[in-house]
Amino acid sequence: MTIHTEHPFDTPEGDRDQVRRLRGRIGGTVSLWTSGLGIERAGLTVSSYLVATGDPARVVGLLHAESDLLDRLEETGTAVVALLGARDQRLADAFAGVMPAPGGPFRLTEWEQTEWGPRALSATTWMGVRLDPASRHDVGWSVLVEATVEHAEVGDDEAPLVHRRGRYQRPTA
Repeated sequence: MTIHTEHPFDTPEGDRDQVRRLRGRIGGTVSLWTSGLGIERAGLTVSSYLVATGDPARVVGLLHAESDLLDRLEETGTAVVALLGARDQRLADAFAGVMPAPGGPFRLTEWEQTEWGPRALSATTWMGVRLDPASRHDVGWSVLVEATVEHAEVGDDEAPLVHRRGRYQRPTA
């Protein structure tokens, strides 16, 4: 058995998409977007989003075009956008589809149903959003959606889960 210092299936350096590499260096706090009720719940880990303050406040997110979350969001018109902490890495990976979750990712933590969708009880900073009609725009490999923030709660911010350059990072300050 040989142990490699590099991933054996990595795309060779010269063949990597430069814009995607640039985007990976921007980094950001990982959020979990959830929507639906009961067995019709769906969720997706999202790090490409922007919150704009104002009256009303708005959130813009880039969602995977074939995600169950996008379908559920368009059906219900509402979602919970929760900021994840360092303790939520396993939850983030399960909702990103990169870690197995026997029985589904909703079994990994406790949830409460809000009027906007399910919220992980471990997520103390979150917002309830309503999708803006006709806000869907195909952008690259993603779908850009816009929503109005109808409710926001800010809890303790011990250690946010930050994603940069393809991996989780712990902020130093």
